Amino acid sequence: MWGIVPAAGLGSRIQPLAFSKELLPVGSRLDGPTERPCAVSEYLVERMIRGGADKICFVISPGKSDIVEYFGAGYGPASFAYVVQPEPVGLCDAIFRAEILVGADEPVVVGLPDTVWFPETALALLPDALSFLLFPVEHPELFDAVVTDSEDRILEIQVKRTNASTSWIWGAFKMPGRVLRELRDLWIARGRRDEYVGSLINAYIAAGGVALGVRAGDSYVDVGTLYGYRAAINLLAEASSGAASRLRGARLALGWPAKPAVHAGQR
Repeated sequence: MWGIVPAAGLGSRIQPLAFSKELLPVGSRLDGPTERPCAVSEYLVERMIRGGADKICFVISPGKSDIVEYFGAGYGPASFAYVVQPEPVGLCDAIFRAEILVGADEPVVVGLPDTVWFPETALALLPDALSFLLFPVEHPELFDAVVTDSEDRILEIQVKRTNASTSWIWGAFKMPGRVLRELRDLWIARGRRDEYVGSLINAYIAAGGVALGVRAGDSYVDVGTLYGYRAAINLLAEASSGAASRLRGARLALGWPAKPAVHAGQR
């Protein structure tokens, strides 16, 4: 399975930075016994791998060689490839830059590298069809709100609409490679005018295509602003606290001490 990570945007909402916004340190992770800062895009990569991706393609602009330097040839069990988007002309253009790598029968997942969301395993719940992972948010007008019917079929994606009729937004999506090609062909037929995925999906549905919305997300934060950055830090702290609480509960249920014993010489 391929994971496509569109990372060619300017990131103007959180500039100035001395590096690509996708490398913004958010929280930390363990590298063996060492705790180190975690780049925000690592969260998406890890979630894609949990969802089954074994190949990741970053779509970058010509000036974002620091992403290549950071990730190199791979991350964990996944191999990496890089494709260049010459000009920042929209999300659709960025995604379709990677289409050449994807086989017709290969599944592919797409996510946004400046986001943090839970649960980490949610991508595994998407079917092998054009399907969108949905999250509830307080301000859907800032995102792409997704309207579905009683059978989870998408009726409309409301792109940054001030009067959004639902609080569910998409945070990632999955499809077979052949559907990726169908969407690319439709995008070309429409004169490449669709900057956002939502407007293209609306045209795809109007032409008889089917897309599903899966309400499997719990929390979602866009780290592209300082407000979002602070919210992501809080979300990760809450997740870490919850994990520690569950671990303590499991130890107590087994009759073990709430915390492991600390021996002389340990710190």
